Amino acid sequence: MEDREPEVVFKKETVGKLLSLFFKDDKTKVSGDAVLLMAEMLKIFVQEAARRAAKQADTEDSGTVDIDHFEKILPQLLLDF
Repeated sequence: MEDREPEVVFKKETVGKLLSLFFKDDKTKVSGDAVLLMAEMLKIFVQEAARRAAKQADTEDSGTVDIDHFEKILPQLLLDF
């Protein structure tokens, strides 16, 4: 059997609401395409964070990834994006 990564999915409604939290004007709207694009960007960001945290855990000879590994990669991850 193939070793596949689980699919990361963000609900369109959730992404739309998150985006709208940052609008200064309540009348500002987001198109469906913009929401789909942002959902795809979030998916890529989460996948990259998981890969980097797993690599950090591997570097430290840890069998599991925990929050400490994520905290160590977060500053560089945010600078890259």
